[in-house]
Order: sequence, then structure tokens, then C-alpha cells
Amino acid sequence: MLLGMLLSNAVIIPIAIFIAIGTMTWLLLGHFMNRDDRAEQRLQELSDPRRKQNMERENKKSEAFSRVLEKASPTLAKPLTPTNAQEMGKLRQQLIEAGFRTESAPLTYLAVRAICSLVFLALGGGISVLLYGLTGTAVIRTFIVGAVGFYLPTLVLGQLCRRRKNQIFLGLPDALDLLVVCVEAGLGLDQAMRRVSQEMKKSYRIIADEFGLCNLHLQMGRARTQVLSDLGARTGVDDLRALASILIQADKFGSSIANALRVQSDAMRVKRQQIAEEKAAKTAVKLIFPLVLFIFPGIFVVLVGPAGIQMAREMFPAMRGGG
Repeated sequence: MLLGMLLSNAVIIPIAIFIAIGTMTWLLLGHFMNRDDRAEQRLQELSDPRRKQNMERENKKSEAFSRVLEKASPTLAKPLTPTNAQEMGKLRQQLIEAGFRTESAPLTYLAVRAICSLVFLALGGGISVLLYGLTGTAVIRTFIVGAVGFYLPTLVLGQLCRRRKNQIFLGLPDALDLLVVCVEAGLGLDQAMRRVSQEMKKSYRIIADEFGLCNLHLQMGRARTQVLSDLGARTGVDDLRALASILIQADKFGSSIANALRVQSDAMRVKRQQIAEEKAAKTAVKLIFPLVLFIFPGIFVVLVGPAGIQMAREMFPAMRGGG
């Protein structure tokens, strides 16, 4: 009986794990891989006509998978869906800070969490049953592995948020310098933001996308104050919130936007310099652990080892002879 159960688990669990991991990989690649610019795609299609056919087939497969996932997401995400609007708003804000703005992003994220938990639960259960049998230890280990799979997407999402915020922070001074040049050249703030979004697509795509979204909102008729406020709140970057506040005040009181942008750019560069100096000052402290654990033992062996060997050769025979 037990042997038949183990054999069935040995057959079913690898198949389930393969399907789940393949689904997760396809989903993550579809969301996280950077897509090429349209001009680059056209050049690649002209250089290799077969590439266009392959891309069309891949797009059809991706669209089919996306449709299947969208249909299955409500069912998979239903047990994990927040019960109140406040928690749903926090989840949506976190997804927006990570770069996922679609309406179906929360359900897709919750469905991925459910899939990961089931995959890790099946993986941990199969391995635990094979190693420990149907015991309490196997059940505990199964739930621990399932909990790891449940919280793994949350850790990945947090890492994506931090990386995106860091990219915005590093590229914002250059964007401000370009804004200053455009404004001093006679362009308005709207046209300057549009120009920055066009010029910075190659170097800082995230900032270019954010400014492009602001231009789209302005073209749709939204107030500039509301658009700038949404820009600071949408990204979750404090420096961008400060920039939005400065631009709103400059627009409200009629002061020079170029001077405000220049002051903000200088302040951000000073902040980046201070962060670099802080990291450099922490380097000496961080080097203590590798020095003590890896470098000092080797130096100790090289310096003291020959003397210890010589002392052992000289002293041990004398001690034996004296005894």
C-alpha cells in the first residue's frame, strides 16, 4: 500500500512540478524581460525575414497563455484576495511601484503566489514523504516549504520595487539637467517633459516611461498639478515627490521653473555623493569579517606554520629522550 503510494507520488509529483515551474517561468519571462524598441525590431526583421515569423508565432503563444492566465487568475487568486479596499490599495500601489500598472496585475500576482505555494507544497510533500514517510516530521517540513513558496513572490516583488526606485534615483539628475536645458531653450514644461521622455528611452527607460505617462495624462486634459502629484505618488521615490512639489509651487507662484529644476538637480547630486561617501566609509567595517574569517587564517598558517613545524621537530625528540 505504502509502496504504491510512493510510486504514484514519484510519478505525479515530477509532472506537476514540471508543469507549474514551466508556467511560472513563462509568466516571469513575459513580465520581466525587457522588450526591444520598435525600430530595433524592424531592423532585425529586415536583416532576418524568418525572425518576423518566429516572433509572430511567439506572440501568438504568449497571447494565448496570457488569456488562459487571465481566465484562471480570479479562481486562483480568490482565496488570497484582500477583503477591504485599504489592503487592495496597498497591494496595487506596491505593484505600480514595481512597474505593473494593468488592472489585472493584482489578480495575476495573487494567482502567482497561489501557484508558487502549491508547487512548493507539492515539491516539499513529495520529498518529505520519500525521505521520512507519512510522519509528523514530513507534514511539518511540507508546510515549511509551502510557506517559503507562498512568501517568495512577495520577496521578488519587493526586490523589483527597490531596483526600480534605485534606477529612478540614479537617472533623475540627468533627466533634470535635460529638463533645465529644454526649459531654458524656450520650451514649456509639457514640451520639455515630452522631449526628455523621447531622449532618455535608451539610457533611462523607466524615467522616460514615467514622463511619457505624464504627457499622456496632460494630453487627456488632466490638471498639471494633479499629474505631477500622481508622478510622485506613483513611483514611490522621495526625490521625485520633492520634484513634483517644487514644480507645483513654481507653477502656482509663477517663479522660474529652470531655477527650481537646477536647485533640485544639484541637491540630488550632492545626495548621491553623500551616499557614495557613506558606502566608502562602511567598506573598512565590512572588510573585517572576510579578513578575520578568510585572510588572517591563511596569513597565520604561512607565517607561523614553518616555525611550528621546526619547533615540533626539535622539541618532541628532546622531550622523548629526556623522558
